Amino acid sequence: MSCIIMIGMPGCGKSTVGVVLAKAIGKEFLDTDLLIQEQEGRLLQQIIDQKGNEYFQTVEEEILAQLQKKNCVISTGGSAVYYPRAMENLRKQGATVYIRLSLETIITRLDNIKTRGITMANGETVDGLYRARIPLYERYADITIDGEKKDVEQIVEEIILSFKIALPQ
Repeated sequence: MSCIIMIGMPGCGKSTVGVVLAKAIGKEFLDTDLLIQEQEGRLLQQIIDQKGNEYFQTVEEEILAQLQKKNCVISTGGSAVYYPRAMENLRKQGATVYIRLSLETIITRLDNIKTRGITMANGETVDGLYRARIPLYERYADITIDGEKKDVEQIVEEIILSFKIALPQ
């Protein structure tokens, strides 16, 4: 297995877990949200505010669909699962890990929802987003990790054990 691709709701810990996992197993770490920001020259929320959700989603889908990486941990944006072509590309490069958290925990963690760069339709709630995305995360997950009441190290250990990854000596 070349890459491990992290999927899940905003606030579930994809980037934090991804960085620690990459360090633990000696792989490169890549955050696709940062790729989008780098390409567009502005923050995710600025892209959404200035160009709209549709533009952001087009950019995100294209970056994910074109991404070619090996031997890395990739943290995707929470909306990555909306794009079948992109998910197909990512899954060719490795295995997906879905970090599952309850709606209540996600809401608690998303105290910066207005500035975080989450693509949401006008009037859409976190509850609605959660209900729409969960079946997609489950569909694309090779492994699901229950992140409730676990710290980063526990989640990383569970991922390593799930994949039976030999740690560098």
